[in-house]
Amino acid sequence: MILDQIKHVELYYPLGENFRKAFEFLKNSDLENIGEGKYEIDGENVFAIVQNYDTKPRTAGKWEAHKKYADIQYIVSGKEKIGFSFPAKMIVTEEYNSDKDIMFLKGEGDFLILGSGCFAIFFPTDIHMPGIAVDLSTAVKKVVIKVKVSN
Repeated sequence: MILDQIKHVELYYPLGENFRKAFEFLKNSDLENIGEGKYEIDGENVFAIVQNYDTKPRTAGKWEAHKKYADIQYIVSGKEKIGFSFPAKMIVTEEYNSDKDIMFLKGEGDFLILGSGCFAIFFPTDIHMPGIAVDLSTAVKKVVIKVKVSN
């Protein structure tokens, strides 16, 4: 997992061409005014999902993991807690769905707070729980970029 601010994205270009394309999208798009939905950046290799939602209590959250894609989760506005953990601390509750590239787990982890202008990268080995309220439920606008890292 990586946590940083959008002003430092060039540091992560060496992660590969797909990551560079993802960060270029974040840097060069009018994210304040972009509408909800899926945005193709490079076919199924790199795409963005723009979301608006209210954060939820920790008890409503789910631990998730992926195999084909890394997530870049960028907060446009608002703030949320995002949990992070490792596979050794988890038990699978819903087996991996290859069509949706997701599996759900339960277990223990830690939380960080992600605010406007910040992003976190979650690789397939990083289990995470997004969308959790810091104190009270608040509105968040987020861009999640899916970056293909394996077939």
